[in-house]
Amino acid sequence: GQARLALTAGERPERIPLSFAQQRLWFISQLEGPSSTYNIPFALRLDGGIDREALGLALRDVIGRHEVLRTVFPTAEDGEPYQRVIELADLDWQLEYANVSSDELDGAVATATAREFDLTSEVPIQAALFEAGPDKQVLVIVMHHIAGDGWSTAPLARDLSTAYAARSEGKAPEWTPLPAQYADYALWQRELLGDEADPDSVIARQVTYWRKTLADIPEELELPFDRSRPAVASHIGHRVPLVVQADVHARLVEVARAEGVTTFMVLQAALAMTLSRLGAGTDIPIGSANAGRTDEALDELVGFFINTLVMRTDLSGDPTFREVLGRVREASLSALAHQEVPFERLVEELAPSRSMSRHPLFQVQLDLQNNTEAILDLPGVRAGGVAVAKTAAKFDLEVRVSEAFDEQGAPAGVWGSVVAAADLFDRETVEGLGERLVRVLGLLVADPRTRLSAVNVLGADERRRVLVDWNDTAADLGTVLVPELFAAQVGRTPDVVAVVGGDESVSYAELDARASRLAQYLVGQGIGAESLVGLCLPRGIDTVVAILATWKAGAGYLPIDPEYPAERIGFMLADSGAALTLTTEEILDDLPAGRNRFVALDGALVRMQLVAASAESPTVGVDPQSLAYVIYTSGSTGRPKGVAVTHKGLANYVSWAADAYRMNGGGGAPLHSSLAFDLTVTSVLVPLVTGSAVVASEAGGAEGLAELIREPGGFGLVKAVPAHLPLLVEMLDDAQVASSARTWVVGGEALQGGVVRDWLSRAPESVIVNEYGPTETVVGCCVFEISAGQEVG
Repeated sequence: GQARLALTAGERPERIPLSFAQQRLWFISQLEGPSSTYNIPFALRLDGGIDREALGLALRDVIGRHEVLRTVFPTAEDGEPYQRVIELADLDWQLEYANVSSDELDGAVATATAREFDLTSEVPIQAALFEAGPDKQVLVIVMHHIAGDGWSTAPLARDLSTAYAARSEGKAPEWTPLPAQYADYALWQRELLGDEADPDSVIARQVTYWRKTLADIPEELELPFDRSRPAVASHIGHRVPLVVQADVHARLVEVARAEGVTTFMVLQAALAMTLSRLGAGTDIPIGSANAGRTDEALDELVGFFINTLVMRTDLSGDPTFREVLGRVREASLSALAHQEVPFERLVEELAPSRSMSRHPLFQVQLDLQNNTEAILDLPGVRAGGVAVAKTAAKFDLEVRVSEAFDEQGAPAGVWGSVVAAADLFDRETVEGLGERLVRVLGLLVADPRTRLSAVNVLGADERRRVLVDWNDTAADLGTVLVPELFAAQVGRTPDVVAVVGGDESVSYAELDARASRLAQYLVGQGIGAESLVGLCLPRGIDTVVAILATWKAGAGYLPIDPEYPAERIGFMLADSGAALTLTTEEILDDLPAGRNRFVALDGALVRMQLVAASAESPTVGVDPQSLAYVIYTSGSTGRPKGVAVTHKGLANYVSWAADAYRMNGGGGAPLHSSLAFDLTVTSVLVPLVTGSAVVASEAGGAEGLAELIREPGGFGLVKAVPAHLPLLVEMLDDAQVASSARTWVVGGEALQGGVVRDWLSRAPESVIVNEYGPTETVVGCCVFEISAGQEVG
């Protein structure tokens, strides 16, 4: 390998191609423009007298020694980039110098480290010396990643130390010539990998391996993000420290030795299991940097040699930590045996969906650093690190650690950091992720028999917060059921309008009387306690009458959308065992035949019987555990699934909602959705127990809702789905939106922040409540209220 690398300048082609690693960074720079994302910055405080002239000459010596530091990357006429090495004599480069005040120093360092390189015309290294007093100097060196990597910092510091020592004495440095330059490596890399058209070439064989290994890899890992991914990543990150104590480190080393794995493999397995328990699934791709210096001739060279390997961790089948270590060992050794193919080539070959918002193939990186330490030794000067203000995030999440050992070689801890994209995470979340990883690692190395399902990512305080503090929602709602709450409201406001349907309206007293007559009829038809009555009715007064009548008869109701296919209606009736179904003559013709009993409320005979029936409620008691209604969801398989709700559960929700949604102040609610959607439970029952009106729309949907909102007066409560809000903005003018309702309760699908912001900007006096809950929890179980002036993500 060394002989092949020792090429002379005369053997180089006229146009030197980029290495594969450089090619990807060049492509990113073309796509995003000049950026500091891939800068490698060093900021060093220099105590003592620094010879500024000697330092500048020494830096030029180092740039002269390493060709890659004086290389630019122009584009040929065919669109392909190439390396152009600038002779040192032709290079207009010098150490920048500035005298600044103490207050200006931090800002000057931040500006220098954030320098944006134009790779087509600027060499990829710059340096500046800032002096804020005789004994307060900071040296900033910024190298673009296209010219170096973490390993490069050691030879860079070593060569700069040698050159400065010589220049301080007025001499040029004397050092052994490098056996090769980075341009030679770029040529050698392509020669080594061979032609992909040759199936026996290294690159052809390894691409085949990776294509199989990474088949169907998750396009994007689901992490516990605080906000949605932007269209274009800012690459700004949060960095938090990561510390594993010496006792856990010692146990980690023991487990690694016992299981025949490396420290890195233990960390990878623990990280994968942590992410899985945070919701990332069981197929966890993690990227890792591999030094890529496969020849000793590269060891002393500054350059970008690192290659990235994708370590795919299989966590299927609820494995133990020991089993995961076995899987990780097998996958890692196999990956290392195929490490020559450049990551950039894999991205081209596997062609994942390219995005400017996320890293391809993986979004989590883990690096265990074991590079030779970079030591800058300048005669008469003591150098110390200075924190760099800006943290760049190349990935969603990056864990970077190194091991420490005491003088006897015993484990002394694992130290490092977690860097996460600020686009996606709050700093507090990143701190929590680091704490969880350390906690999980300690649990797993303490007992490698621990299964994935038993890994607890919550600390004691978090567990108490979730199970106790956040869940402390108990409220004394009393024992009064909804039928009783309605009866009490009839007594308080008998003459107030209860339901409006088209041009007709009925008062609370009239609604109660009509429901009692229908209840008497139902009892006469054999309906009683635990019976189920189907309601296949259009939105209107009769629908509300039928709900109340069913309860007065001691039965529960089954809402059926008349628009449902006959096959679905037939299934629901058969599956639920409904005793009879109330409907209309118009709908009756479309209902399934068979053993089902249908009663058309507008039939002549039924109307006569209802008129003749008593307006007194049947003397049927309602038990709290008896059936209030059965509602069918689509079910997880697509087959309708019936959910039974008790009167106690319904009273719990309705009593809470009446208070939480401020309906005791009146205002009414529109009935615009299907009765078979439990959204209508809130729209119908909450007004009826608070003395408000239910206003039914024949049209339904967004159009029907908009039609009701256009009527003057507005509502106290509107229950809708998030998609209604932007539609209503288009259908209504701003004044109508502003006066539409006091409280908007939305649920059933994701609520986007932009929709909320837009609505509240038009209706600042209203509040939006994001309500979530499976039907099994009685309409809703979790709410989040947003009002104008609140920050909305």
